[in-house]
Amino acid sequence: MAILFGVKIEGLDFSFLPPIYAGLNGLTAVGLIAALAAIKLKNKAIHQKIIQLCLLSSILFLLLYVLYHMTSSSTKYGDLNGNGILEAAEQLQIASTQTLYYVILISHIFLSLVVIPMVLFTYKFAWEGDFVKHKKWTRFAFPIWLYVAITGVVVFFMISPYYS
Repeated sequence: MAILFGVKIEGLDFSFLPPIYAGLNGLTAVGLIAALAAIKLKNKAIHQKIIQLCLLSSILFLLLYVLYHMTSSSTKYGDLNGNGILEAAEQLQIASTQTLYYVILISHIFLSLVVIPMVLFTYKFAWEGDFVKHKKWTRFAFPIWLYVAITGVVVFFMISPYYS
């Protein structure tokens, strides 16, 4: 992902993507809760279909996120005038929320990298019919995946006033 921010494709405008991929994160969060409800009600078929939709939504999110960041400049939290510099007046306006924003953002980014292999292994175990391993891995993968999906939406709403 660090390399991603160094690669820029000029001449394409995908500035409309952030609310779409934030929506995909929201859809994933709702889907994960629905999938949990389905399995608690012992409806494996519905659970499986919802999880597949969550996977599809997450993959689509990742593709759109990469496309956006390869074609757009990074947005700085608090940069109201969009000049890429956080000026003293702007800094003063976000002083009470800046730490919260970066804690959420950094935990979201780190856990999004951690959760990808966890989700894939969890899905693999279910696919293979090893539901003992699937359930063990789900105890870790589910809350992290849900946190990443929810915080993706939170980060979007926190930074969206600063998109130029």
